Amino acid sequence: MTQSTEELLGLCRDSLDDVRAFRDAGQRAATGMAAPGGPVEPALLEKHQYAVHGFAWMATYAAALEQLLGWAERLNTAGRLGDLERLMLSAGFGAYLNQLKYGIAMSQDEIVRPGDLGLDESEFFNSAAARQLMANGNAIAVRQAIAECLRDRSGDFGDRDLDETNTMIADQFHRFADARVSPYAHGWHVRDELIPMDVIQDMAELGVFGLTIPEADGGLGMGKVSMCVVTEELSRGYIGVGSLGTRSEIAAELIRLNGTPEQKERYLAPIAAGSLLPTAVFTEPNHGSDLARIRTRAARDGAVYRVTGNKIWITHAARTDMMTLMARTDPDENGYRGLSMFLADKPRGTEDNPFPANGMTGSEIRVLGYRGMKEYELGFDGFEVSADGLLGGREGDGFKQLMTSFETARIQTAARAIGVAQNALELGFGYAQDREQFRKPIVEFARVGGKLGWMATETMIARQLTYFAARQKDSDQRCDIEAGMAKLLAARVAWSNADNSLQVHGGNGYAEEYDISRVLCDARILNIFEGAAEIQAGIIARGLLGRPNRPA
Repeated sequence: MTQSTEELLGLCRDSLDDVRAFRDAGQRAATGMAAPGGPVEPALLEKHQYAVHGFAWMATYAAALEQLLGWAERLNTAGRLGDLERLMLSAGFGAYLNQLKYGIAMSQDEIVRPGDLGLDESEFFNSAAARQLMANGNAIAVRQAIAECLRDRSGDFGDRDLDETNTMIADQFHRFADARVSPYAHGWHVRDELIPMDVIQDMAELGVFGLTIPEADGGLGMGKVSMCVVTEELSRGYIGVGSLGTRSEIAAELIRLNGTPEQKERYLAPIAAGSLLPTAVFTEPNHGSDLARIRTRAARDGAVYRVTGNKIWITHAARTDMMTLMARTDPDENGYRGLSMFLADKPRGTEDNPFPANGMTGSEIRVLGYRGMKEYELGFDGFEVSADGLLGGREGDGFKQLMTSFETARIQTAARAIGVAQNALELGFGYAQDREQFRKPIVEFARVGGKLGWMATETMIARQLTYFAARQKDSDQRCDIEAGMAKLLAARVAWSNADNSLQVHGGNGYAEEYDISRVLCDARILNIFEGAAEIQAGIIARGLLGRPNRPA
C-alpha cells in the first residue's frame, strides 16, 4: 500500500458518500416497488421479492462498510491501526464497493445488480475515492499481503477493538475452547455424540448460561457484546458448544422481559447456574418460519394445559429440563393472536430413555452437521403443562413475547457464525503454512494466500457489524434490522470461509478425518436457522421500508 493511514481513511470516508447515495437510491426504488402508497404491501413485496431482497443486501453492505470504517478509526485514535488492519480496511472497501456496483451474491447463483432495482450502475461510485479503492483496494497483492501479515503475527488475526474486560473474557474462553473443546469436537461429530455433561458443567462454572442475566437474578449481568465474545470463542471450538448458550439466552430473555415475578424467581437463577437446561420448541412440520400457522394446541383443563400436536427441529430436546413452548390457545384465532408461550417443565432424558415424560414422544433427526446436541421431532398427546407455566400469565401474547427475544437470538447467531468462520480461517491458514507443493508452502501461492487474506478480512467485517448490533442492544436501542443484517452477512461469511478453507485443503479437506469436513457441514446450517437467508432479507427490507423518515 502506497498511501498513508490518513489518506486511506480519507478515501474510505469519501467513498461512504457514494455508498449512502446508492443505498438511498435503492431504498427509493424498493419503496416504489413494495410500498408506493406508504405502508409495505405484502403482495407487492412478494411480486418484487428478488429486487427488494437485493436492496436488503445492499443496505447490509452499506452498514458493514460504515462499521468497518468506524472500527479502523477507533483503532487509529488508539494508536493500534497496524498494517494488517489497514490492509483489511482497504480490501473490505475495495471488494464491497465493487460488489455494490456490479453485483452482490445473495447466494451461489443469485447475483443482485443495480439494474434489478431499475438503477443505472454508471450513475454510482464515480467519485475519485471510490474509483481508486475499487481499482486497487482489493487487489490480489493486498490479499496476499494480509496473508503475510497473518504469518508474521503468528495467530493474531486482527485487533477486534474490545475493551479490557472483553479482551480478558476472549482470552479466557479462547483458552477454554482450545483445551476442552477443539481437541474433541471432531470425535463428537464423527461419532454423532452429545457434548459431554462435564463440558457443560465447566461452562456453567464459567458463567456461560447466566452471562447476560442480571446479577439480582443469579447471573453475571454482562452485556450483549460480552455474549458475542463468549459465543464466538466457543463456536470457534465447536458450533455445538457455542450454541449451548443459545437456548438459555432465549429462555432467560423471554422470562426476564415477559415473565411474572414468580416465574422470574423460579427459573432465572437455575438457568444462570446451568442446573436447568432449557430448549426452544417453536417450529412445526410444514410451517417452518410461518409461525402464524402453528397448530399445536394447548387447551386449559383446570390447573393444567393439555398440549397436543407436533414440533420439529428441536435442538437438545432430550437432555433438557424445560421447554419454551409455543402453542395455540385460541382455536378460533388463526393468526398470531391465538398463540401463547409456555414454560413447560419436563424430566431430563437419558440415552436409554430420551423422552420419559407422559404425553410426549420424540425421534431423532439425523443431520449432516451441528450434531453435538442432536435434533428431534416431538409429538405431544395430552402433555400436561402447569397453568402457572403460561408466560406472563396471559394467553394470546406468545408471538409478541417471542419477538422480544429475536434481536438477541439473531445477534447471538451472528456471533456463532463468526466463530465458525474464524475456525475455518484458522484451519485453512494452518494447513496452508504446513502443506508444501513445488518446494514451498502453499500459502505463498497467490490464489491460496489471496483466499486466506479475504477470509480474514470478511470475518472482521461481519464481526464488527455484529458487535455494532450488540452495542445497540446494550444501549437499549432498537436493533432488529441491525441484528438481522449481522446474522445475514455472518452466516454467508461462515459458509464462504468453510468452502474456501476446504478448497485450500484440497482432497484432504474432503476426507472425514480432517476437521474442515465437519466445519463445512456445521457452517451450512447458519444460513437456515434463526431465519433463513431469504426470510432474513425480507425482514430487513420490510423493516427499512417501514421506518419513518426514510429517504424520499
